Amino acid sequence: MMLWDRLLIALLAALSPKWAGASDSSPSLTQSAAAPAFTYTRTSFLLNGKPYIIIGGQMDPQRIPPAYWRDRLIKARAMGLNTIFSYVYWNLLEPTQGQWTSSEESNDIAKFFRIAQDVGLNVVLRPGPYICGEREWGGFPAWLARVPGMKVRSSGAAFMDAAESYLKRLAGDLRDLQVTRGGPLLMVQVENEYGSYGEDHNYTQGLRDILKENFEVPLYTNDGGVDWTLRGGEVPGVLAEIDGDPRSGFAARDRYITDPTELGPLLDGEYYTFAPDYWGPGNKHNTAVGNPSQIQQFVSDLDYVLGANNSISLYMFHGGTNFGFSNGAIWKNYTAVFITSYDYGAPLDESGRTTDLYFKFRDTIQKYVPEDSIPEPPANVPLLEISNITLSPTISLFDTLGPKINSVAPLTMEELDQAYGLVFYEHTVNTTLQGTLQPGDRARDRVIVYVNGTKKGVIDSTYSQPAPVSLTLQPGDTLQLLVENLGRVDYWSRESGTFVALEDQFKGIVGNVTIGSRVVSGWNVYSLPLDEPPAATQAKPSAIAPGSPPTFFRGTFQIESGNTTDPAALDTFLEVPDGVKGNVWINGFNLGRYWVVGPQQSLYLPGTILKPGVENEIVILELEPNGETLTALGVTERTWANYPDPDYP
Repeated sequence: MMLWDRLLIALLAALSPKWAGASDSSPSLTQSAAAPAFTYTRTSFLLNGKPYIIIGGQMDPQRIPPAYWRDRLIKARAMGLNTIFSYVYWNLLEPTQGQWTSSEESNDIAKFFRIAQDVGLNVVLRPGPYICGEREWGGFPAWLARVPGMKVRSSGAAFMDAAESYLKRLAGDLRDLQVTRGGPLLMVQVENEYGSYGEDHNYTQGLRDILKENFEVPLYTNDGGVDWTLRGGEVPGVLAEIDGDPRSGFAARDRYITDPTELGPLLDGEYYTFAPDYWGPGNKHNTAVGNPSQIQQFVSDLDYVLGANNSISLYMFHGGTNFGFSNGAIWKNYTAVFITSYDYGAPLDESGRTTDLYFKFRDTIQKYVPEDSIPEPPANVPLLEISNITLSPTISLFDTLGPKINSVAPLTMEELDQAYGLVFYEHTVNTTLQGTLQPGDRARDRVIVYVNGTKKGVIDSTYSQPAPVSLTLQPGDTLQLLVENLGRVDYWSRESGTFVALEDQFKGIVGNVTIGSRVVSGWNVYSLPLDEPPAATQAKPSAIAPGSPPTFFRGTFQIESGNTTDPAALDTFLEVPDGVKGNVWINGFNLGRYWVVGPQQSLYLPGTILKPGVENEIVILELEPNGETLTALGVTERTWANYPDPDYP
């Protein structure tokens, strides 16, 4: 080891005295200093004293059915990966302030890490508290918006107190899984790409100190490989790393990061295998299929990194699914909403099947690891085909409203103590009103406008210029506004937009509703979180035609398990070919949103949700019904396509 490297390690140890232990059960400072389980020099990571090149891939356990965690991790190891990078979603771990849910199977991050170790993988933790990840509000829980004085991603007391509580609880679950205690956890990331967002170094240094108090392993930051993002995100005493293009990013890291306590081996912490998809006409699915030049670029970049003994993490190795209402959005001076699928064009597709890209990466990695050190990947299990299921209408959404709240002005979703789903606003007209409808301060998400139960138009913020809805109302008419939370914005850059969308996350209607120049006062407000679909009912809505209110449809179907006990043999892709927009529940589990605008035209249905040999229930909330029945079916090859009418709202 060079003298410079020894001096650097000594300096890092001086700046980071709590790496070695935060509790009585921690290894002693003397033991950790003498033989750190995982550390680094200026040029190399060291695992148990030996050089360790991170060949990593991103896979987030909370986006994958827990029953499939082992399968996905085995396939990661069989592609040649030795490390898994994982975001953790605060909003799922603490959906209500003070309610910690890591005991729920899908939130048991510790179990995921133990399985990773079982199959020969190490892990890197990316806990945020902000993680972006195309998730609802970048992983922040919705209740943060109701905390007085709250400004997310800042050093303000309100946010730091909440973040510290979250990080301490998470550390309590994972502390014994650190490499210092024989576990697989090598490093922890401080925040996430903060330099793209701000320059509050008191905030990032505060997070550094919280993490040092609760973890013993090295910390690192990850920022885009340009000067202003690196300088905004750097934290003294924390290893600075980059994402994106490794050639320009590595050069930028060594050019712009000059603090020796932030320097060390090169890691491309997010090398993008493709990209996520947005809802809307013209948005194509990002995939390696039919894109040989892009695949060749991937191979070239991987050769460039590994050939120089540097480290990398593929984002994503396996994307998974934004089940339910968990997708986020990006603010582009309109709301660019991510689809339910997080397939990402990744080497392991959304259903966990290996792809041609998987084997391209595997072949490349094999050149840089000992011969025969990579196990053979399991064969892909064929998907299940499910013939047409006919669903019948059961009840109108407007007949499931529950308790109402009377308010002079509309209430936001947060004021209703609601995180996700829909809000319904109803006003009885007492004077003639005429003009263009304005739902609050601006169009937030998607507003379906009804008069006396008949649809009159849609105001949709996924368009930079939402279509106007003009109304003429008479005394006695009922004005109804159904507002859907399409997904809170998870990313806003200092260089993108006219307002800081990440901080302004109130959903529903904010401010007054106006028609023409008149303020509309006096509302009945109904909270519709849609945590579960309504129970089966004999009630049947009136005749359904275009313009009818949203309607729940229900059907049942049976499947046979054949001769296998592997739930993957029951995996399929569910299509609703005559649906327009809505959500699908299978046996009470919310698969997510479908929308005719595409590009997604089928929903991944994991076999873990299905029950062989008995009736399975499918419930669909169709927001824009246009017929007396719906049809659903399971297909073995998914469909990606756009709705042909680019003006569809």
